[in-house]
Amino acid sequence: MSARDWDASTYERVSGPQVSWAREVLDRLPLRGDETVLDAGCGTGRVTQLLLERLPRGRVVAVDAAPSMVAAARAALDGRATVIHRDLVELELDEQVHAVFSNAVFHWVPDHGRLFERLHAALRPGGRLVAQCGGKGNIDAFHALAAEVASAEPFAGHLAGWQGPWNFAGAEETRDRLEAAGFVDVETSLEDWPVVPSEPSDYIRTVCLGHHVDRLPPELREPFVEAVAARLGEPPELDYVRLNISARRA
Repeated sequence: MSARDWDASTYERVSGPQVSWAREVLDRLPLRGDETVLDAGCGTGRVTQLLLERLPRGRVVAVDAAPSMVAAARAALDGRATVIHRDLVELELDEQVHAVFSNAVFHWVPDHGRLFERLHAALRPGGRLVAQCGGKGNIDAFHALAAEVASAEPFAGHLAGWQGPWNFAGAEETRDRLEAAGFVDVETSLEDWPVVPSEPSDYIRTVCLGHHVDRLPPELREPFVEAVAARLGEPPELDYVRLNISARRA
């Protein structure tokens, strides 16, 4: 997963779209209520709480690579889940889990082959992986606008030509990687899901442009966000494409 930290407090406030996606992903994960489930990339714990509601007799192991997210999740969950600070590609659990859930995370992981190997190892035999993340084509139009701004002064010296850390994979290549990691009953698909954020500047600064902003000196960060936001138009629609994943360990 990307090593950068996040503005956890702002993400908690603006992550309504991520919560909406998560509810649908959770609906695809059949649970009795007594299982142990891995939340792979728990963020602030906002979605982890929805998962806990479905596990009245079970428990959650929540993992995230961002220190601020881990701190926020631990505070929000108050001991109701085991929260671990760790990169998913380095994941080692003391005991295997019944299921893996993940929402809006895998596109931050450069090596999907290694990611799926670690998640397969984390699952008990018969355990299921249900996830969604950014897929091929995700916010392409938005990134094109950001690249136009980045290629002009005073930002070009810091951002021109930079490709970013995103890994928006397609459905077929993801299926192949899951099967190579040992998963069976693999289903993958892409789904268009446009979003109009309620707080556009804070949303795109935190969720979409965080890596850009980190590369800029402090005096250029807000001007860059404002310049990109100005190009979005009204309403400021983001062209999200979601990659849906369902698979099982044999």
